[in-house]
Amino acid sequence: MGIQIECYDPRGAAVYEIITRQVLQDLQLSRAIDDLRIWVDPREPVFIIAVKTQKTSEPIHLEDMAEMEVDKATGSIHLRIKDETYLPQLLERLWETQGRGRVRQPSRFEVIIEDPVSDITGMTVHDPSLNLKKRVYDAIFRIIPEGFRVIRDLSEDNLIALVCTDEVLRDEWVLKAKEIIDGMR
Repeated sequence: MGIQIECYDPRGAAVYEIITRQVLQDLQLSRAIDDLRIWVDPREPVFIIAVKTQKTSEPIHLEDMAEMEVDKATGSIHLRIKDETYLPQLLERLWETQGRGRVRQPSRFEVIIEDPVSDITGMTVHDPSLNLKKRVYDAIFRIIPEGFRVIRDLSEDNLIALVCTDEVLRDEWVLKAKEIIDGMR
C-alpha cells in the first residue's frame, strides 16, 4: 500500500502520514488498500482524500447458501440452509425486507417466511465490497480534520474520494480531487 501526502508543510504531511497509518492499522485496513492519497492545505482550508481499495470477493446471494421452496397452499417460503456461515446476515436482511414478525427459524438449518411481502429470489445476503467501503469511510472520517463537515463525495467503484472543508466548497478543489482520482486509475 502506498500513502502519498501533499502539503506545503513537510512536518504537517509527516503528522498526517502517522495519523493515517495508525488509523488504518487500528481498523485493520492496511492490506485492503492499494493506494491512498491526501492533498491538504490548511491555509485554504481544504482536505482531499482518495483511497483505492483492492477488489473483494463476489457477493453471497440467497441461492449460494440456501434452497428455497414456496408452500403453494400458504404462500410461505421455506429456506433450507446449506451453509450457515452467513446465516446472521441472512436473518438481518430478511427482517429488513419482510419484517421481523414474518420470519421464523424453527431450527439451525430452516427459516420460514410467513406471508412474504416481496420476492427474495437473488437477494444479496453479504457483500464484501460494501463492508469494505463502510470500513474505509470510517477510517476516512477519523483522518479528516475535525470541523471539516462540508464534504463532496466523488467515489466510484473501488475508489473512495472526498473533498472536505469547513467553508464553502470551491470548484478548484473539486477539480484537484478529480485530478488525483485520474492519477490513481
